[in-house]
Amino acid sequence: MGVFAAVLLTACTNPNTPAGHEGYVFEKPRIFGAGGYRSTLEGPSNYGVSLWRNQVINIDMRPNTYTENFKILANDDLNISFDFHAVISIKQGTVKEVVESYGGENWYQRYIRETFRTYVRSAVQKYDSRDLKGSREKIAVEVTEKLQSYLGNTPFDIAKVVVGNINYPEIVANAVEKKLAAQQLLSEKETQKQIARKDAEIRVEEAKGIAEAQKIINATLTPNYLQHEAINAQLKMADSPNHTTVYIPVGTNGLPLVKGAR
Repeated sequence: MGVFAAVLLTACTNPNTPAGHEGYVFEKPRIFGAGGYRSTLEGPSNYGVSLWRNQVINIDMRPNTYTENFKILANDDLNISFDFHAVISIKQGTVKEVVESYGGENWYQRYIRETFRTYVRSAVQKYDSRDLKGSREKIAVEVTEKLQSYLGNTPFDIAKVVVGNINYPEIVANAVEKKLAAQQLLSEKETQKQIARKDAEIRVEEAKGIAEAQKIINATLTPNYLQHEAINAQLKMADSPNHTTVYIPVGTNGLPLVKGAR
């Protein structure tokens, strides 16, 4: 009796499904009967202890990111490397269809992967390599729309498609760096040119100011003014205790001739 009970317990199963998954419960074929689908589980849950050989295939229904790596010849025959990411989920309540019609746990590899890669190649090869980075959004939209059409009547939903980092061949990357450096140098030269132009404008304005001041000074240097200034200078020198210069007012209009004292 004990041996029979042990064998009976060994033959029992209790299929269970974790959160975020749906389980496809099936019975393995016995000597009598065909086995096959028994029920669907929505996680977290379990099917219950069964005397039959019931098992479960659990399918993750949550959105997951599927990444594909590419090396594709662009329209200008340059080999470009980049990643493409697709966020895909499975509609609730469709686990039976996924297992029986789309490969079960391998649904992505069997039904979507190669089609996804074909759409990416087709979209990318329309562009020259230099235009790819600026066209990421257009490429992502095109691939998304094609996948949505392809998966329209299936259990699968496309949430988002994203183009990852785009890597050019080393020779192209070096050329781009040199071009950017040259553009930076030209920008600096243009800035220096603008500074030099402003400096020149300032010097012109300063020269204009000096010329105008000289014009004003020259207009005020009349003979009477000069005579007045000379007389004032003589008076100041006469009052100085240290002067050694003699002024003789014999010049034009009484302006003094200056002679050093011996």
